Amino acid sequence: MLLLIRYDCVTDWGASQMPNINGKTRVVAIIGNPIRHTLSPVIQNAAFAASGLDYVYVPFLVSPDNLEQAVVGLKALGVCGFNVTIPHKTAIIPFLDRLDESAESAGAVNTVKLCGASLIGYNTDGDGLVDSLSRDLDFSPGAEQILVIGAGGAARGAIAALCRSGAKKILVCNRSLENALTLVKDMIVRYPEACIEVINQNQLNRECLGLTSLLLNTTSLGMNGERIENINLSDLPADAKVYDMVYSCSVTPLVKEASENGFRAVNGLGMLVAQGERGFEIWTGQKPPEDVMRKALVR
Repeated sequence: MLLLIRYDCVTDWGASQMPNINGKTRVVAIIGNPIRHTLSPVIQNAAFAASGLDYVYVPFLVSPDNLEQAVVGLKALGVCGFNVTIPHKTAIIPFLDRLDESAESAGAVNTVKLCGASLIGYNTDGDGLVDSLSRDLDFSPGAEQILVIGAGGAARGAIAALCRSGAKKILVCNRSLENALTLVKDMIVRYPEACIEVINQNQLNRECLGLTSLLLNTTSLGMNGERIENINLSDLPADAKVYDMVYSCSVTPLVKEASENGFRAVNGLGMLVAQGERGFEIWTGQKPPEDVMRKALVR
């Protein structure tokens, strides 16, 4: 079976930070499609360098049709582990040997570690999101209503972590009503103490938005400048907060519109850092130096 994986992103570490790759260097990767936008190599390689670890982190473009082959190939190559991004977070599960509780509860995987001959799947996205909500928006899940846009793997990880952190009411809106219903059914079984409901796009009205304390976009909308339709942000309460899981060095359309309407809003860079710190610890067994990843993004 022929495995073709294209190395699709060259990261400019700078001459002073260029890793000295040799036969002992441990390899960590990220797979996804698209992959050119990823900033994970920036933060992980900065943390490896600051820690004095002989590791290197590289991105690979992997199409859905080649996912199984890619996983088999990475395992055969003996990589230390890898991250998983859109659109593979749920599709990869059948190709792993075991799931950590974080991935099992979310029904999605964003981090994989090779332990001996076994590939173990984790989900650091959700806990990274909760960390970022606290750091960047001073928001802690509780009785407030949270509106989640999307029903993919990112939404699963987010909702699971929000429920574990105390969220009591979550509304899920997605273009595919069937996918949203499936997600909510799974989450209700696992978190019966929380009220998790599906709403359709026609219900994104003033009454619904007026009760929302946190608007959370878990889709890729905005990555290429798209606007999320059917949401009038001016209908949100004055103290509502907006979180866009799309991360970019520029301001996403959702964050821009929210800020213009006077709301506290951030994109997913803080979540990228927080989930990256957790992934680093899974692969290496140690925490990264404090604030190294965030400073690497700022640079």
